[in-house]
Amino acid sequence: MEQMTKLFADRRDAGRQLAARLADKAAENPVILALPRGGVPVAYEIAKALDAQLDLLMVRKIGAPGWPEFGIGAVVDGADPHLVMNDDIVRQVAPSPEYIRAELQRQLKEIERRRHIYCGDRKPVKLSGRTIIIVDDGIATGGTIKAALKGVRKSRPQRIILAVPVAPQSALDELESQCDEIICLYVPVDFGAVGAFYQDFTQTEDREIMSLMDSLNDS
Repeated sequence: MEQMTKLFADRRDAGRQLAARLADKAAENPVILALPRGGVPVAYEIAKALDAQLDLLMVRKIGAPGWPEFGIGAVVDGADPHLVMNDDIVRQVAPSPEYIRAELQRQLKEIERRRHIYCGDRKPVKLSGRTIIIVDDGIATGGTIKAALKGVRKSRPQRIILAVPVAPQSALDELESQCDEIICLYVPVDFGAVGAFYQDFTQTEDREIMSLMDSLNDS
C-alpha cells in the first residue's frame, strides 16, 4: 500500500509526467506560472518540454488586523499585481481602507524582494491575451491557488489552465469555476497530504529556484 501512494519520485518527475499530458498546449505558446517554492521544479520541466516561458506567481496573504494568520485576502504577483479580497470575511472583520492599503504595500515590497532574489532584474511576463498554465506541486485545500487564479484572471489572459500532479476532488470542485481547464494526474480517494505521494518531498530551497530560473532563461 505504501508503494502505491508514491506516485512521483520527486517534483521534477511530477513535472515530466504533467508535461506529457500538456504536450498539445505547446502550439498555444503558453506562459508557465509556478507557485514558489515547490511548484518551481514541477513547472520547470513543463516549460522545458513545451519550450515555453517560465515565470513565478507569488501570492501573499493579507491578514486581519491584530490577527495576521487569519486571511482576509491576498496580493497576487505579476506585471500588474492584483489584490484579491474575501468579501464575506471583509464584511465580518471590517478593516479600514488605510489598513488594507498599508498591508497591500507591505506585501508588494515583500513580493518585490523575493522576485529579485529568484529572478534578478527580469520583469514579470505580461499575461494579457496569453494561455496561462498555473503550476504547483499539489493542492491540499486550494486556498492559495484560488487567490492565484482570481488574480491572474484580472490580467485578462485568453485561457487559464491549472496543472497539478495531485489533489483531492473536493479542492478541484472548488476551483473548477476559476479556470478554463484543470489537468490533475491523480485524484486519490484518501488524500492526506501532498508529500505522501512523493518519494522525495524535500523542501525546495531558494538556491534551486534561482538555478532553475537561470537555466531556462539563459538557454
